[in-house]
Amino acid sequence: MNAGDSSSSISSSSGILEKPFIYGTAWKEEETKRLTRLAIEQGFRGIDTANQRKHYDEAAVGEAVKEAIRDGMVSRDELFLQTKFTFQSGQDHRLPYDPNASIADQVERSLASSLEHLGVNYLDSYILHGPSRGAGLHANDWDAWSAMEQLHDAGRVRSIGISNVSFDQLKTLLAQCRIAPTYVQNRCYATQEWGRDVRELCRKQGMFYQAFSLLTANARILSHPSLIEIATKYKRQVTQVVFRFAIDAGMIPLTGTSQPVHMRTDLGAFDFKLNAEEIKRIEQVAIAN
Repeated sequence: MNAGDSSSSISSSSGILEKPFIYGTAWKEEETKRLTRLAIEQGFRGIDTANQRKHYDEAAVGEAVKEAIRDGMVSRDELFLQTKFTFQSGQDHRLPYDPNASIADQVERSLASSLEHLGVNYLDSYILHGPSRGAGLHANDWDAWSAMEQLHDAGRVRSIGISNVSFDQLKTLLAQCRIAPTYVQNRCYATQEWGRDVRELCRKQGMFYQAFSLLTANARILSHPSLIEIATKYKRQVTQVVFRFAIDAGMIPLTGTSQPVHMRTDLGAFDFKLNAEEIKRIEQVAIAN
């Protein structure tokens, strides 16, 4: 299994998720439980959340997961469960830890809370939601990463990663960390060549690039003639072409759709494959536009 290979799958507790596609649960509020269960029903086996009540309801995600397992819809071993530690600056008043505690204690408490919310005794992936500042890595970032490395050592998380990270920040982390991230999760803009610099670094270092906002961050691109032409050729939706492009370019896409038909359509991205010329065209759509 090679990161960055279009055939790559992501690891669950049992080894492999057949379809490397993750359902994102941000901004669902009172619909979180219903939509998470619906995503599992429709075939998603990767679930992304965060212990950040400001934008996620992690406990509701856990209710859906527990019910799906209880009802025999899915087993724990079939699921890839990923959540995040979020610094206080990214939280509202509903903190999962004591803000006066050390960063290491905050990470520990946040994880314990996440495991309780999700009803599991380990995570497949634990993500640092983002560096504490927009540039560089600072003491709190290193303290958080060190604490996450220790959780990995203890087997409480199978892998660790980082989100919302710049190329320079990721290079700095890789140069000094003890355990490198397995996953890097970023918003993916076509105008930035779909995160090419970070994606290439991930490929070279054997990390997996998780891409979110592939549709919402690129609404203008969805009407590009090249995408429409490729979609017409394969008799697919443009959205499916974008997700298929992401997969063929070595990314693990995330989707947060609330419509069951869109969930099924999104997963239909695995039913066809783009050729090298088409991948190159899509990589350049923003440049050519």
